[in-house]
Parts: sequence; C-alpha cells; structure tokens
Amino acid sequence: MTQASPRTVEPSTPYMTIADYLAYDDGTETRYELKDGVLVEMTLESTINSAIARFLLFELAKLYPSKLLAHKDTAIQVTERRASARYPDLLVHSEESYTALLSSKQAILLQNMPPPLIAIEVVSPGKTNRDRDYRYKWTEYAARGISEYWIIDPEAQQITICLWVDGQYENQVYREDAVVQSAAIPKFSLTAAQILTFGEDQLPVQV
Repeated sequence: MTQASPRTVEPSTPYMTIADYLAYDDGTETRYELKDGVLVEMTLESTINSAIARFLLFELAKLYPSKLLAHKDTAIQVTERRASARYPDLLVHSEESYTALLSSKQAILLQNMPPPLIAIEVVSPGKTNRDRDYRYKWTEYAARGISEYWIIDPEAQQITICLWVDGQYENQVYREDAVVQSAAIPKFSLTAAQILTFGEDQLPVQV
C-alpha cells in the first residue's frame, strides 16, 4: 500500500496496545499503521496507485451506497501476537461492520467488531511493500475473516482476488482482458486491464 521504505516510530513503552494506538497523537497530520505493537509511518502513494484507487472507488460507488465504502480512512485491527492495525487502500463494509462503527468514536474496526466485506490494497514497488501486501496482510486479513482481499499490482500487471475459504484464502489471478470475478460482488464486471489503467482504455479515441 505505501511507497518507499516506511519509517518506524518507537513508542515510549516497548510495544503499543490497541488502546495506546487509539490514544496516540504526535501533533502532526502523519498517519500510522500498527505492526506488532510498533508504529509504522504511512508514506505518500505514487500517482498511478492513487489513480487506480480513486477509479475503483468510483466504480464501486455505482454498486454500493457511499456509506459502505472507505478510502484510506478506516483501520482494521488484525490478529497478531502483538497488536496490529492496518489501513487498506479501499474497504467495502458489510452492513454489520458499518453498523458497528456507528457506535465508535474512531474509524477502526476492532477485533470484537464484524469484519468488512472486502479489503483492497494497491501494491507499491519494493520488496518490503510486496511482502507486506502479499504475505503479511494476506495472513492477517484471512485471520480476521474478511471474505475477500484484493491485491492490485501495477508492477506485475495483475490482480489477485483472495477468497476466504475455511479460514484461509484461495487465490485467483487476473491479467489483461480477464474479467475480475468477485463472489462478494456478483455484478462486478471490470477487466484487470480496465482497473490497472484506471479506466483509460474505456475512453473514446480522439480523432
């Protein structure tokens, strides 16, 4: 999700709890994920990654009410040996997860709340970023019971749809003109190419 090598911030105590994380304020606009009790700064996205996320948000808004969509603004507490919280690039709520957030002061789905329907990450270049999205979040989101995890990879020019089956994900990879198949969104009909080019191949040719 993030670009370049993120900076970690050491807490005053050895490891933060979720309560510490929710109360943390360093007086800046910087946003952090929490990984194994340690803050990790979220750095700026590339222009292409941001364009893909916005395009997909607009397309999902044709299928869902806006209240069920979150764009880089809702965290998910995930299962780890130490406290962790992730900010997906895009999130599609279930009715249950949205309702649970209404009674919360902060936009974070805690461990005792229902999971969202879909979490979506747009992969940034670099081994650290790829490991985070393909390995760590793959495990974390499956353990959280999120029914679908989409990994959109501009560098590899592919989209991986991870479907939750019996406690873990089964992956299906889509490339080029293959229509992305979502069990959670049966009406979804975009191809991998349309998503990866943020709809540019749908534009009329100028003459």
